[in-house]
Amino acid sequence: MSMNLVTLLYLVASVCFIQALKGLSHPTTSIRGNIFGMTGMAIAVLTTIALVHGQARALNVDFTTGIAWVLAAVVVGGGLGAFMANKVEMTKMPELVAFMHSMIGLAAVFIGVAAVAEPWAFGITAAPVAAVVGARTPDGAVLFEGFVRHAIPYGNRLELFLGAAIGAVTFSGSVIAFGKLSGKYKFRLFQGAPVQFSGQHMLNLVLGLATIALGLVFVATESWPAFFAMLALAFVMGVLIIIPIGGADMPVVVSMLNSYSGWAAAGIGFSLNNAMLIVAGSLVGSSGAILSYIMCKAMNRSFFNVILGGFGGEATTATDGAKEQRPVKSGSADDAAYMLSNAETVIIVPGYGLAVARAQHAVNELAEKLTHKGVNVKYAIHPVAGRMPGHMNVLLAEAEVPYDQVFEMEDINGEFAQADVAIILGANDVVNPAALTKGTPIYGMPILEAYKAKTVIVNKRSMAAGYAGLDNELFYMDKTMMVFGDAKKVVEDMGKAIE
Repeated sequence: MSMNLVTLLYLVASVCFIQALKGLSHPTTSIRGNIFGMTGMAIAVLTTIALVHGQARALNVDFTTGIAWVLAAVVVGGGLGAFMANKVEMTKMPELVAFMHSMIGLAAVFIGVAAVAEPWAFGITAAPVAAVVGARTPDGAVLFEGFVRHAIPYGNRLELFLGAAIGAVTFSGSVIAFGKLSGKYKFRLFQGAPVQFSGQHMLNLVLGLATIALGLVFVATESWPAFFAMLALAFVMGVLIIIPIGGADMPVVVSMLNSYSGWAAAGIGFSLNNAMLIVAGSLVGSSGAILSYIMCKAMNRSFFNVILGGFGGEATTATDGAKEQRPVKSGSADDAAYMLSNAETVIIVPGYGLAVARAQHAVNELAEKLTHKGVNVKYAIHPVAGRMPGHMNVLLAEAEVPYDQVFEMEDINGEFAQADVAIILGANDVVNPAALTKGTPIYGMPILEAYKAKTVIVNKRSMAAGYAGLDNELFYMDKTMMVFGDAKKVVEDMGKAIE
């Protein structure tokens, strides 16, 4: 296969990836986006295999064994990916995304290690000749233990250092994020509450500088001990960066790790002189960075504030012994159903509680019954609701909620004042009016203005505060009725009552 054809096919794959990102930006075009993504990846993989085959023939190297390993890896990896994608519940999608990020980071580390050990196998340098063990050839290669070791060019060393280091941070950080998102592991580092200790930021700074210093030592001397010490510190850094971040910031963390995984792939792509890997990694890295910015803006926080602040501590409850118990107006599912049936406009605000209860299908059935009664039903989505960007959109799409009923925060906020009922299902901080009060941890954070609705129905399991650890004044308003219980059961009971 000629290099011109390879370049053309890689270009076609790159266009497919760009179209995939564009398609995935909206639910109505997401299927098309996925098809573009799969097509682009298929073209990239097949082109790379053909390219490697051509290079093997040119060097008179046995290709059969190598391609057998490649195909075995594709079958095993593709099979596991298909199995996991088919088995995973939509409520567990954030954990799956974190797991995939960790695998990308680990792949970058493995490729970096392999390229440092045998650069000739990746086409980084040509094979030199040395006559004596320990002798150094004119291009700097060293013969040791019967093998010719190549001196890696300085530019490639820098690329390998950056790609492997970012990959290591991505892997260990994604593992911690997976544990925090899962919420089922008792290990302290995997719990949603931030893990903070005295001198934490200073330790992170020292380790970060040490990682960079070791990487530069590797770039200057091609020292293997420096390279592996740098990797070890990078793995530790990934853990230390994520553990002080609480559950409320998990959407930002997911998109941030997504960006890291892309830059790790791009860095390794430069080392391997693979244009496709560079383009694909850059697309993922830049899109993840943009998404992280959007998430931070939606929370009125800076990126460094997320990384350093530890916002999103372990939720406290409004009924803790140290706090005065405040009266709330509570009702039953039947009471809520009566209010909904007599409303003209209802806005549904889904939150993580809905995801945990797997209540998306029940909510859609309730909305359909209200629509048949002539009620205008809409859904309001906050950018950081749930555990990852678009989490609520994915859940509603799985339940086949009509896309024209789903609205983003900036599009729906102006309609709450005219809504007869706003029903909040498992959301807390994203509807908390405390964001309007100076001095609160979430001050300035854009919220869904559910408090403006004529009547508010809130479904929660208890009066526990959100991840910000704040009471929600919305729950104590005269217009608010609390309906306690599991979201799925409560919504199903509302649907039965409406019938």
